[in-house]
Amino acid sequence: MLRVGKDALKAKDVVCPGHLKRAFSLLDRLHEVGCDRDKAGNRQLFFTDYIKLVLLYTWNPLIGSVRDLQAALELPRVAKALGIRRFSAGSFSESVRVFDPEQLKPIIEELAGDLAPSGADPRLKEFKDVLTLVDGTVVTALTRLTRSAVGLDARYNTTRDGRAVYGWRLHTQFDLQRFMPHRIDRTGARNAGAQRENNMLRSTLEAGRCYVGDGGYADRSLLDDIVDAQSSYVIRAAENTTCTAVEERLLSQEALDAGVALDAIVQFDETGKPTRHPVRRIEIEVKPHPRRSLTKKSDRIILHTNLTDLAPELIALIYRQRYTVELFFRILKQLLGLRHLLSQRQEGIDIQIYCTLIVCVLIQLISGKKPNKAMRNIVGWHLLGLASEQDVIDFLNKPDNTGVKLRTKAELWKKSGF
Repeated sequence: MLRVGKDALKAKDVVCPGHLKRAFSLLDRLHEVGCDRDKAGNRQLFFTDYIKLVLLYTWNPLIGSVRDLQAALELPRVAKALGIRRFSAGSFSESVRVFDPEQLKPIIEELAGDLAPSGADPRLKEFKDVLTLVDGTVVTALTRLTRSAVGLDARYNTTRDGRAVYGWRLHTQFDLQRFMPHRIDRTGARNAGAQRENNMLRSTLEAGRCYVGDGGYADRSLLDDIVDAQSSYVIRAAENTTCTAVEERLLSQEALDAGVALDAIVQFDETGKPTRHPVRRIEIEVKPHPRRSLTKKSDRIILHTNLTDLAPELIALIYRQRYTVELFFRILKQLLGLRHLLSQRQEGIDIQIYCTLIVCVLIQLISGKKPNKAMRNIVGWHLLGLASEQDVIDFLNKPDNTGVKLRTKAELWKKSGF
């Protein structure tokens, strides 16, 4: 189904433009953005036009470049749906200089306001803080443009032949209840200094949130700052973190069934800076996954938290939710095309990020469910023309028996002696 070489783009290849009209109706307010200097009235590619083109690219997997967007506008049906004239690649590239990506945030919030809160695990119904999953992902960019924009802070890797790899890092705070980012901050891809993941989170802390992150956020001063901001945290600790148990707690049967091996209030050893608040250490037994390195495989996940009164099995449950943000990154980069940047300028990158979020919200509004791996696959197949609209409807109407299947599987393992 994919186009090969220079095959012409056909009308049937540009699918589902009607779904985007829900967002198009909110774009009229942005029409004059960037027109301050256009005293002669010569501008032909407006901010609303640019956004529509990026949305069209994001929505259609067969459109993979600016040239494909130009070809799509040659199709009368597409041109009529978008209401955009032909444009040059040069104007598309240069126009982002005068556009303000921040103007898209209210539109995202307005669309997201129609989202129904995703069903939280009933075991966490009494938990008041907003579960906020924190992590970062890197988008590769052209070396010459990225290096000139942010210097060495954009370098994050080296190829086997010694060439530097440059890009941008998207520091994401993911709101699990709404299944969309609370905020995304873009920096150079190099994870160091002020743009290091823990420092970026420190600069954007809010009250009433439970920040859930991996070892990149295991900074003791950050943990204090989270508590000072009247929030909570569940952060994975490094395996070599040493501490002394002040109070070791008895484990309930529910905790043992969840794999919890240790629940204790601890103090860090003198080699590290002590925290200004009590730290709770939860150790969870897991089946080690094979790694490429030759280092010893760990059979425990170590968590630090300031939630001293919550049951340890619920702490483990909260940390399991962290992997949802990895699925979200996969949706953004693989299904919605953020892996390829239409513009290498900072304003253009931010616009593409926000447009990708708009499409993600639209998919949830259309389907009525939060995206998961199966949802990502069926929507992707539909956009490629491999699945019909009825196939998508049948998928959405399937009963969710996940809990029943997991319980049945667990019972079978117990009967087998495992």
